[in-house]
Amino acid sequence: MELYLIRHTSVDVPPGTCYGWSDVPVSPHFEEEAAACKQRLMGLSFDVVYTSPLTRAKQLANYCGFSDAIDEPRMMEMYMGDWEMKRFDEIQDPQLREYYENYLDSPTRNGESFRDLYKRVTDFISELRRNVSAEACVAVFCHGGPIICAMAYAGIFPVEEGYANLPDYASITHLTF
Repeated sequence: MELYLIRHTSVDVPPGTCYGWSDVPVSPHFEEEAAACKQRLMGLSFDVVYTSPLTRAKQLANYCGFSDAIDEPRMMEMYMGDWEMKRFDEIQDPQLREYYENYLDSPTRNGESFRDLYKRVTDFISELRRNVSAEACVAVFCHGGPIICAMAYAGIFPVEEGYANLPDYASITHLTF
């Protein structure tokens, strides 16, 4: 299976803001970033296209001509719980230190840990692998967190090195399973 993971364009939130499941607006540079992404997708043909249900992913999918993409909630960004839409440097929560020291296993307050995200992303990819042909070509419009989980699952790097490999906005990551 060929899997193309397309990260949404940049967003219009202050740097350092936790916006995992929040439906934030895309940046004023959306058109330029989306056009470049669409150009890179030219010539590719997909058997099925999925998208995170969050607007920033759906908007790019629509721009690129995939308005019929199937919503897949497992490909949403990591849920930041009580920290959603707060800047990390403004969070007054003792759990923040634990999260910084062990983000893989420590969840955000009332949210997810990185391993929670990894589990739902790999559950989705495993299901795809069972249900599509080995020759299938699949596209998913999603977020940085799910993409690094997929890359770790594909054996590109250990899961502990995920955030060091965060893909750029509007980038396309190609994996073969």
